[in-house]
Amino acid sequence: MSEPRRITAAVLIIGNEILSGRTHDVNLKFLGLELNKLGIQVREARVVPDIEDEIVDAVNQCRAKYNYVFTTGGIGPTHDDITADCIAKAFGQKLIHHPVAEKLLRERIAKMGNEVTEARLRMARTPEHAELLINEVSGAPGFKVDNVFVMAGIPRVMQAMFGAAVQFLERGVTLLSRTIGSFVAEGTIATALGLLQDDYPDIDIGSYPFYFDGKPGSNLVLRGPDQARIDEAGGRLHDLIIDLGGKPVEGGVEVPAPKDD
Repeated sequence: MSEPRRITAAVLIIGNEILSGRTHDVNLKFLGLELNKLGIQVREARVVPDIEDEIVDAVNQCRAKYNYVFTTGGIGPTHDDITADCIAKAFGQKLIHHPVAEKLLRERIAKMGNEVTEARLRMARTPEHAELLINEVSGAPGFKVDNVFVMAGIPRVMQAMFGAAVQFLERGVTLLSRTIGSFVAEGTIATALGLLQDDYPDIDIGSYPFYFDGKPGSNLVLRGPDQARIDEAGGRLHDLIIDLGGKPVEGGVEVPAPKDD
């Protein structure tokens, strides 16, 4: 039996409201966690403005480089919701009102007692060869074209669309992780940590520095597909922290999030 292969993905977060800081993105965290459960590793994330050429370029670059691309945002009813147009252009397909999507939207609009308007029907637009990602939350579906999955920016709606996308995804290697923290400064451990990484090329060792309770420290995360290898490297890291005068903390040192002013 062959081992699962590594499958990669990119996330494109589309919208000027993200770049302006007016909207806080939470979709990337959700996608990173859920995709890793399926053995799909997010290798790149970009925030792209509501500019057609930039969206098209980002989609074409990422769909050629990764197994899957997931976009969030820009498929609503307003004039600046241009993601569907851009996906159609990226694939050289005609933009249409998808008949099934339009039917679902008309039924939803009627059920809610609202007027069917051209603006609302914009949410039924897809490239001509798209497959729908039906969601029960908003009624307006997302869609996929080849390896690109197009979803809403509203987290609850995006999550429902992602649920519909799962059936299309190939499973790969799920990465496991172990975190060891300490009040050993990153600069103190950096050289030895680099040598440890050289000894374990199959494991990603990341260092995340912090300053808490008046002291510097770092949380060190080991990620890879083999728990035995992670534990072996983790044992060496544990001893290394002790040798440098620190106290290892399994699970990492909890550092409170900064408070908003």
